[in-house]
Amino acid sequence: MSTGEERLLARLALTWLAEPGTWTVYRLVDSIGPIATLDLLLDGGAPEDRLRATVAARRASGDARGVAADALARAERLGARVICPEDAEWPVRLADLRRLRLSNTSRRVDLETAPPLCLWLRGARRLDESLERSVAVVGARAATAYGLHVATELGYGLADRGWTVVSGGAFGVDAAAHRGALNAGGVTVSVLACGIDRPYPMGNAALFDRIAESGLLLGEWLPGAEPLRPRFLIRNRVIAAGTLGTVLVEASARSGATQTTRRALALSRPAMVVPGPVTSAMSVGAHEILREEPRARLVTGVAHVLEEVGRIGADLAPPVRGPSRPTDQLDDEATLLVETFPRRGVIGLEALAARAGVDIRAAMRKLSLLEELHLVVRRDGGYALAPPPAIVRRTDARTEDG
Repeated sequence: MSTGEERLLARLALTWLAEPGTWTVYRLVDSIGPIATLDLLLDGGAPEDRLRATVAARRASGDARGVAADALARAERLGARVICPEDAEWPVRLADLRRLRLSNTSRRVDLETAPPLCLWLRGARRLDESLERSVAVVGARAATAYGLHVATELGYGLADRGWTVVSGGAFGVDAAAHRGALNAGGVTVSVLACGIDRPYPMGNAALFDRIAESGLLLGEWLPGAEPLRPRFLIRNRVIAAGTLGTVLVEASARSGATQTTRRALALSRPAMVVPGPVTSAMSVGAHEILREEPRARLVTGVAHVLEEVGRIGADLAPPVRGPSRPTDQLDDEATLLVETFPRRGVIGLEALAARAGVDIRAAMRKLSLLEELHLVVRRDGGYALAPPPAIVRRTDARTEDG
């Protein structure tokens, strides 16, 4: 066995012995390498009591190197592969997890946020190229019709503009974003909280197959690993770190999607929130982030998202404007004259000028302009507002022919 293969198996074994994101394991690998780290842990030399206990419990169920070798063989049979930080395909943004520190928390999933030791992939695309221009779209599993609509529109619009849509593959917002990207013929990546061979939830099995055909399925856990609840929270750091920004579509008061958004904020990535009805329980978490986090940006569509994550000065959202009206071209005096007109009937020039407080000569000039714009008409004895344009009703040609 080559040294490279030994290092790979050591990384896989370490991922099995301790949950991904464990800082102690990551720092040891960074310091002495994966092979020496694995030997140290198997010899009971872990520097922390909790880690020693975890390693001992896992060792009681199997040989770490043997488990790693079996997982690698299983992945090859499935057509999956594994990559490490030494590989050219490794996404460089994941290194930013080195500086991820979350305050005011004592939960293990919030403290153990180290970069991955390896990643399992299913799909032909290169991961680094897929994530180069990528946006995460996350949100509630129990999404409302509004949330599903917005997520689908965002997924489609981003993919249609050449961006990769990243999400977690769950029911609700995640699945809608993935499907939107697929329907646009674009690339989407699903980050799993389990083994690459058992994407969860099973109800999305057909969706996962579609993603693997044109995009990527990605996970940190060995094939066969179960989708345990804490693993979804561990997984979220990869979604936040691997993308250029995160969009939160809907989230309840307690939602893993808000955790992903807060990780994006902690990494100084653009964190965007779609507002929802204040009466909806599925918008409470999203609105709280907008209230509590000054750096979170409110977005209402693809244009706003691209303004946050796109090229500075190039991907600007167009200003919001209402429908244009003929009166938009008028200056203050002409506008005042129009507003002064009686809604019905005719008014003389002098009376109109007096009501508007405009000089007679100025009123005459402005009235000529208003006539050209078909806003007023000349009548015997003065001027009147022009009638609204008639609505032309089209008649079916077959009816006219009898």
